[in-house]
Amino acid sequence: MKFTKMQGAGNDFVLVEADGKQPDWSRIAVAMCDRHYGIGADGMLVMLPSRVADIRMRIFNADGSESEICGNGLRCMSKHFIDINSADVVADGISVETMAGIRKVRLSERKGKVTGIQTNMGEPKFGEREIPVKEGRCVLDIKSMYVCTVVVDGRELKLNLVNMGNPHAVYFTREPVKDYPLSQIGSKVEVNEIFPGGVNFEVVRVIDSGHIEARVWERGVGETLACGSGACAVTVAARLQGYVDETVDIKLPGGTLKVEWDGKGDVYLSGPAETVFTGEWSELGAEK
Repeated sequence: MKFTKMQGAGNDFVLVEADGKQPDWSRIAVAMCDRHYGIGADGMLVMLPSRVADIRMRIFNADGSESEICGNGLRCMSKHFIDINSADVVADGISVETMAGIRKVRLSERKGKVTGIQTNMGEPKFGEREIPVKEGRCVLDIKSMYVCTVVVDGRELKLNLVNMGNPHAVYFTREPVKDYPLSQIGSKVEVNEIFPGGVNFEVVRVIDSGHIEARVWERGVGETLACGSGACAVTVAARLQGYVDETVDIKLPGGTLKVEWDGKGDVYLSGPAETVFTGEWSELGAEK
């Protein structure tokens, strides 16, 4: 099985191209993403044919669970699609089918090379059923966003809930995020009983109206160097709370992502996407 190792702001993936066959992708993802016995990655991207878009993306986390969408994964897969097709095919951008719906990817080119990739991440959703979160455990604040309070290891956390195709719980702090015990707290927020499907957790500090620093605990993965949908959720929550303007740079451990949201409609995410190396995975490796 041929693969391409890719990364976007340090959020890394193993990408495979698939046809109509349906192997046990979850099992393969666990084997390939293992950082000691496999290739090593936060997740596996499966690029498939689509009847409604240019390509279809499935994203499997390192633990084998499947996610609805992934912003950094979208950019990486789009770059791979661009690399294997002529410029004429993708001049007007491409469309990608995901479990969260069809997403449009815009391209910037210079001298025949792609210099930037912007993904339309769709509209944020806020309903209790759309997060999802147990009914009656949250309050609807004045910005039409559900907020809930949980206590983890004696810490009271006020969580701003946003669905960007997958669920996010955003926590604002005044302290530098590098000092936050994310592995201790994030792992428990992820599986808190009020989130029946689990949740991604972001700890966030607003620097000014155009800059935010954040760290992310991804559902099914753990801490990652970056998270595209998480950066979007952070921006949406911060804008609704009146902390930031329309365009925000989100500084993450692996790099900076740019998010644009005017307070209504779709959210746009921009950032890097790079090919690291290519190789071939033995089917025997998937048996480990």
